[in-house]
Amino acid sequence: MRLQTLPSAWGITVIRVMAGLIIMVAGLEKWGAGGLTGFTQALTAVGLPLAALWGVWIPLQEVVGGLLILTGLCVRWVAIPFVIEFFVTSFLIKAPSPAPFGGWDSMRLDLMLWAAAITIALVGPGAFALQNLLSTRTRAAVEMAGRPATT
Repeated sequence: MRLQTLPSAWGITVIRVMAGLIIMVAGLEKWGAGGLTGFTQALTAVGLPLAALWGVWIPLQEVVGGLLILTGLCVRWVAIPFVIEFFVTSFLIKAPSPAPFGGWDSMRLDLMLWAAAITIALVGPGAFALQNLLSTRTRAAVEMAGRPATT
């Protein structure tokens, strides 16, 4: 039995959509759970420098950036801060900390999101991305602008 495969652009699309959804929801949860003050206090408790800055930046980045990744708009650039964020959360915050809020069990999801962010930054949005739709329309408009008008 021979299985047909989809183009690889669809594989990255699944990774992009799920990563965007997970990141966006995580950002919304940070806004809702304890608000920015509660998240900033949690960052202070783990000893993150500039916790007041990151307590606002990270939820904002996750909501806006997650939505952009989910829809497939500017994904390569948007993924870069997530590569940094999930490296820091995985290796600098969670890996050296004891369970239950640290260690392997705590950092598994961060590692998957780190891998997804690296993949998205390297490969791009894949198929079914708003970015592709807009670039197709832009190319068509440029091509049409160069043609003589017909009556």
